[in-house]
Amino acid sequence: MIIFGEEDDLYQGINEYRASLNLTSLTKNDNANCLAEELADQFKDQPCTNTTGANTIPGTEPQFPNYPDLLTKCHLNISNTRDGSVMPVCVPGLVPSLVLTNFTQSLYSQNLNDSKYTGIGIGSEDNWIVVVLTTNTPDGSFVPETYNGANLISNIGWVYCSMFFLVGSIFLL
Repeated sequence: MIIFGEEDDLYQGINEYRASLNLTSLTKNDNANCLAEELADQFKDQPCTNTTGANTIPGTEPQFPNYPDLLTKCHLNISNTRDGSVMPVCVPGLVPSLVLTNFTQSLYSQNLNDSKYTGIGIGSEDNWIVVVLTTNTPDGSFVPETYNGANLISNIGWVYCSMFFLVGSIFLL
C-alpha cells in the first residue's frame, strides 16, 4: 500500500507520537485503508464545523446506512471490524500540523495511546481525513472476508429461496 501526501505525513506523525509514549508503531493495513477511503468519501460533502470530526460529541457521530455496503466493498464484515476504531477529522486545507493535533490532542488520543491498536488505515477526501485503527484480535483484525463452507451454504440457500419465490409467483399468475 502506498500512502501519499497528507496521509503519509499523518501516518509518520502518529507513529512518532506513539513512539514518544513508548508504544509500538502502527502498521499499515490495506483493508482498514480501504474502509478509511470509503468513509472519507462519505464525509466529503459535510461542512467542517466545531461539532464535526474530532470535536464531535460521542454518540452524535454521523451514521451511514450504507456502512454494510462499505464493508463489503472492502471485503470486510462487521465481525472482524467491531474492535477497530474509526476517527474522522475535518481540517480546512488538511494542514499537516493541524491534522495531527486533531488526533493527538483530542478525545482520539485515547485510542492512539491504547496499545491494543496495532494497525492503521488512512483515507482523505477534500477537507476530511479518516483514520481507522485495527487490532490483532479476530474482532478487530480487518482481515478480508473469506468464503468458507458456511458462507457458500448460506449463499446457495439464498439463491434457492429466491428461485422458489420466483417460481411460486409465476404459478400464482
